[in-house]
Amino acid sequence: DFYFAHPHASWERGLNENTNGLIRQYFPKGSDFTKITLVETRSVMDKLNNRPRKCLGMDTPNQVFFNINPTVALAT
Repeated sequence: DFYFAHPHASWERGLNENTNGLIRQYFPKGSDFTKITLVETRSVMDKLNNRPRKCLGMDTPNQVFFNINPTVALAT
């Protein structure tokens, strides 16, 4: 099944809105993304992917991903 959210209906995109909030901790609203370096972006990405999540049993997204796909870690 596919579900499409309605435009301007943020309550229909809970995960997206939660992720935006986490990103906004590092890049406040109104940030000029043309001035943010790839190093800064990857640093935030690493922080978020290594942050324990309650919904994952306090595992990090990286722990969950690499336990499911151990060969990916070897390929990259």
